[in-house]
Amino acid sequence: MVINSNKEANEILDTESKLSEPVAGVEKGLSIWQLAFPSILGNLSYTLVGMVQVKFVGELGTEALAAMGAGSRVFFALQAIMMAISAGTTALVARAWGAGDYEEASRVTMASMVLAGLLSLLIAVFGIVLASDMAGVFGLDEATSDLATRTIQWLSFFNLAFAVAFVLQAALRASGDAWTPLWVGIGCNIINLPLFYAFIFGNWGAPNMGVVGSAVAGGISFAAGSLFMLIMWLRQRFRVRYINHGWWRRERLARLLQIGYPAALEQGVFQIGFFIFLILIGNYYGTEAFAAYNIGVNLLAICWTVGFGFSIAGSTLVGQHLGAGDPEAASRSGWRSTAWAMLSMGSLGLLIVIFAEELAVYFIGDQPITVKHTVEFTYILGAMMPLMAIEMAVGGSLRGAGDTRFPLIATLLGLVGMRCGLASLATYLGLPVFWVYASLIGDYVLKAILLVYRFYHGRWKSIDVSHEARVY
Repeated sequence: MVINSNKEANEILDTESKLSEPVAGVEKGLSIWQLAFPSILGNLSYTLVGMVQVKFVGELGTEALAAMGAGSRVFFALQAIMMAISAGTTALVARAWGAGDYEEASRVTMASMVLAGLLSLLIAVFGIVLASDMAGVFGLDEATSDLATRTIQWLSFFNLAFAVAFVLQAALRASGDAWTPLWVGIGCNIINLPLFYAFIFGNWGAPNMGVVGSAVAGGISFAAGSLFMLIMWLRQRFRVRYINHGWWRRERLARLLQIGYPAALEQGVFQIGFFIFLILIGNYYGTEAFAAYNIGVNLLAICWTVGFGFSIAGSTLVGQHLGAGDPEAASRSGWRSTAWAMLSMGSLGLLIVIFAEELAVYFIGDQPITVKHTVEFTYILGAMMPLMAIEMAVGGSLRGAGDTRFPLIATLLGLVGMRCGLASLATYLGLPVFWVYASLIGDYVLKAILLVYRFYHGRWKSIDVSHEARVY
């Protein structure tokens, strides 16, 4: 990705100082790149660490990779509620910030923190107690399923730390500060890598935990980052302030839930769809095909880091412009975010597809069946990057406007209806796993059409996040 000029590059580098003090309405000079760039860098650091982890775990064998993939998938499913609260936080904080109501932005953050903290503890108990049952649905062998169970339990143990990070990062980005989450993320990864190496292989006096060590290392590093952010927030070092009065209002909580519950349902549907998809692969095509999915996802994760950055930018700017009473500027921000996402993700996806076989061999070694499946999956998913960019950027823009119900509908129709439907048909017909992977094409084509249609017709401009939305 090329920055258009030296001036723009300097503006990006100076973002932290520019954003240190709030100004009324949408901040002058706040651009898509100023919001997307630090988010891209932050998620790129997580992606690179994830690729290193895949390489290390790959040395333990296909079963370890499958266990890591299954355990992570279950944990992400358990985070649906946290992601919902984050969606509500983003929409309300961005809208308040755009309107110049910084105290309300802080109150929303406080309410979100309390709500996320309480729910995260309940989710943690649920994840620890039912980990074995959830890991067992993938049809993996007993040893692999046991490793996945322990991974889920350890990740659930650190669930409160994840909740704190989700909410504070969402609030900061919605206020225009995308740099603090970047520095915190880099710090977490600096802690994560040596811990990962120590716990997986039992180095430096640490216990030899194998693939389960990845969950322990990730949990400890995330907890350290969350503790740092919590301290800084309590000491009033962030743009959104710690505030202990006037935040517990039924109307505010109702707005959070009103915006958030469709996002929770979307994440729930998203994870259920993935579960069905992976269950089909694990039960009908074996551990190699299951592991190949996990490897391919990690290979292409660098593309998603870019898409996520532009999703954040679109969500923030759309919300702030609507708060400032400028829906046309909100629309322009959404389309520009989408264009940048498509160009960037498409280019990176093409590059990875070209070197798919070499990358697969590097990560998994001399395991021809797994390599073959990985290359097939990478070809298909890599070709879908421009359409996935639409899903991420346009979907993010809609959520920033408070339109969280339509992305839910798109996910339901695309992932569950189209992808799982086509994958089920392929397994019923006894087709090779390639055709199961190919069901992604129908999923992303349909979601792209639906989301573009929704954003183009502009019904999201009429949503009032302070009252019950009536545009549906």
